[in-house]
Amino acid sequence: MSERTGERSWPEGEYEAVLARIDALEHAAAEIGTRLDERTVCAELAGFLVHRVAEAAAVDLVPQDSTGPGPGTSLVIGPAALLGGSGDDGASHGARVLARPLVTGDGEELGSVRVARASGGFSAHESAVVAHAARLAGLHLGHARRLAATEATALHLQRALVAEPGRPHPNLEIAGRYLPAGPRTLVGGDWFETVRLHFGRSLLVVGDVMGHGLDAAVDMNAYRTALREVAATDLPPHRVLRQLDAVVAEDEGRRPATCLLIQIDPARSTATFASAGHLPPVVFAADGSAELVGLPVGPPLGTGLGGYEPEVRTLGPGDTLLLFTDGLVERRGEDIDVSLARLAALRLPPGSGPDAVVDEVLRRLDARTAEDDVAVLAARVRERPVA
Repeated sequence: MSERTGERSWPEGEYEAVLARIDALEHAAAEIGTRLDERTVCAELAGFLVHRVAEAAAVDLVPQDSTGPGPGTSLVIGPAALLGGSGDDGASHGARVLARPLVTGDGEELGSVRVARASGGFSAHESAVVAHAARLAGLHLGHARRLAATEATALHLQRALVAEPGRPHPNLEIAGRYLPAGPRTLVGGDWFETVRLHFGRSLLVVGDVMGHGLDAAVDMNAYRTALREVAATDLPPHRVLRQLDAVVAEDEGRRPATCLLIQIDPARSTATFASAGHLPPVVFAADGSAELVGLPVGPPLGTGLGGYEPEVRTLGPGDTLLLFTDGLVERRGEDIDVSLARLAALRLPPGSGPDAVVDEVLRRLDARTAEDDVAVLAARVRERPVA
């Protein structure tokens, strides 16, 4: 027996084991659950256990039901052969394997973690470390799955909304796409819209509510609803922005948003532009060349400041207009003028229609790996058949 304090005696080696256990628990809190991502949590759990108490570790999660955002996860670190040995009974013919369930804070069992070593078994302190790490990982996995479900709901909501723009006049060809940000469903407030007006005209809209998440998607829908109501009055684009800005500014809880409007008049071959803090559109000519449209830019919607002005441009035969949100062009650490110049430098195959323009621009700018969500809308006046 060895004396470690003035009040009690510790069995030989027990004091060191307790200190090692406390140290392991502190590291578990720091090393497991650094990101609310299911696979990351599993990898961190297995890595921690292999580093601290075992020679091999396996994490197995049951698949979620059909309403969930994804399948389960299976991950092994270390020699997989060890994990096929005996269980808690410690039979002498195989490796020692210790298993613990992964349980959420609500008591739902998501799967299990198994650790193994070739010989020697696990001490009581080591078993306690495994159990603690499993409980910690279970809590993080529960949070990760709830977050994934929320993000999936928001994404489905946004895709459903964006996929149902108003119907323009048949004299326009249009194409639109929405891409969420990155590999995770980080939903934002990007949107596009088309509104049919009198005398064969159509209004094209693209907007970006500031921020991300379900709240941004909800605000995006509110902007779309308000815009449809204002646009139905058939005002010119700059006056639509003024009215929309005044309406939104009355709601202090509404997030600001940028917005670009283009009213296309096929009979006159003109496009009238108005911008509320939004990036300029691009016109792809029939020969595939691109040009940024210079516009007077007013403040974002929701400020109540107004100050929007129109810009009119003649459309050439075969011109395709491309409206987009900043996620298409912006890159971390890069000046926005450089980003826009990259888009304007594109040369597409001659005669590309809206669908081809959208697909080619997304591909060439590698939009599917963008750090922000992306919404694009392309439109071209439909050619009249020769009599």
